[in-house]
Amino acid sequence: MLGAEAAFSGRFFGQGPMSELIQKGLPSGVIAVVKRGCPTCALVEPVLESLDRSLSLTVYCQDDPAFPQSLSTLDDTHLEFSWNNEIETVPTLLHVVDGREVARTVGWHRGEWESLTGVSNLGLDLPEMRPGCGSLSVDPEYELDLAVRFGGDRLKSRRIELARLEDEMESLYDRGWSDGLPLVPPTERRVMAMLKGTSRSPDELVAIVPPDLVECTVEKVAINAVMAGCKPEYLPVVLAAVEAACTDRFNMHGLLATTMTAGPVIIVNGPIRKAIGMNSGRNVFGQGNRANATIGRALQLVIRNVGGGRPGEIDRATFGGPGKITFCFAEDEEGSPWTPLSADFGVEPGVSSVTLFPGEGPRTLVDQLSREPESLVLGYAAHLQNMHHPKLVMAFDCVLAVGPEHARVFREAGWSKEDLKVRLHELLLSPKEQMVRGAGGMAEGLPEGVPLVSVPKFRPDGILVVHCGGDAGLFSAIIAGWVNGGAGSAPTTVEIRS
Repeated sequence: MLGAEAAFSGRFFGQGPMSELIQKGLPSGVIAVVKRGCPTCALVEPVLESLDRSLSLTVYCQDDPAFPQSLSTLDDTHLEFSWNNEIETVPTLLHVVDGREVARTVGWHRGEWESLTGVSNLGLDLPEMRPGCGSLSVDPEYELDLAVRFGGDRLKSRRIELARLEDEMESLYDRGWSDGLPLVPPTERRVMAMLKGTSRSPDELVAIVPPDLVECTVEKVAINAVMAGCKPEYLPVVLAAVEAACTDRFNMHGLLATTMTAGPVIIVNGPIRKAIGMNSGRNVFGQGNRANATIGRALQLVIRNVGGGRPGEIDRATFGGPGKITFCFAEDEEGSPWTPLSADFGVEPGVSSVTLFPGEGPRTLVDQLSREPESLVLGYAAHLQNMHHPKLVMAFDCVLAVGPEHARVFREAGWSKEDLKVRLHELLLSPKEQMVRGAGGMAEGLPEGVPLVSVPKFRPDGILVVHCGGDAGLFSAIIAGWVNGGAGSAPTTVEIRS
């Protein structure tokens, strides 16, 4: 198999796409790829016999080296020629000059075959055209095994051979790759399948991963995504999350090293939320949704296994929290009265993105009686003032996750997202004398010399508002942040690439 920091061989491994294959040493002339089980291939057998008399023709057959019976057919039942030359349909006709393909046509179309071969009046007794059949080399039953057999050498991660009696699951624990939960063994076949989720090259550099500042390729991310339990269609989201986490702005190294509880929280916006089935509704921060659970876990595994960010070592959290295994969710854009979070960071509508926030676990905000926005926002402010400590101000951002029933109160009153933020900032201004050290008998607080009369709880852009959660329950939630800016971490948004 392919290692997490490398990759498992033998029974495990990982790497990717096949589109960059360079065709070498093809026989010049015309090449036909067929299979006996294809009705169109059987239909054009007389045409192939005619071409064989007129020009240099080479025929490869995928399922019977004796077909067509009248021609000297090359055996491609192992499908190496078809895979290496990306044959997706049979029959496929190639025109080769000096060992390189210069033209291709698929299925049977008289005009296209005549144009490619330069031979006129082909198959005049046949229909003008017939579609072909799927190539065996792209049959789901064989495709991944072929990719491992013929494309595995493009995977750069080291292979790890397991002893015959060694348990695959336990071997992952023993090598220190696990976050404490069972992992999916990253076999070559599984990593090949994962890499089909992106058009990016397996050897493309994604990021330099802290704390050890190790180069991380698409292949390495795919291996850890396999172990996390991701599906291939999740991979673009994981890649974007890794890119965001490894920026100076987000400062993943600092977030790891802090003694506070925070870890990376992934918030997903855009069409990809629906495409991969993410949860933005009931139990949005909880268990049960594969995409939510495994995308966040994959990011954490990359940081652990590629970057070396392990608890008890560089990870110095005093308490930690379950969110440090995975914390990922989607915003409910369709039900929201406001523009999505991604728009606050300049992302155009309809573009998928991830926003990473350095946050702790969610804290429920209960208000079941407010039916006017002013009452509701007063309750929000009271909760937010106490975040971390009532006298710790301007040091931490927060995510305010507004539930649908609370959002309805703001919608019906015509409050915009900006209205909500402005009012919260107003309510969270406190006289300096109440915030300084020793005030109220609490040693915590600001130094006396702070040149302010009134002290805000948050920076002007320190409150991030998202809409999510179940449609029953008059609740919202607060995700408290880690130190913002400077030596801390700032929310970071990255667009998702396919």
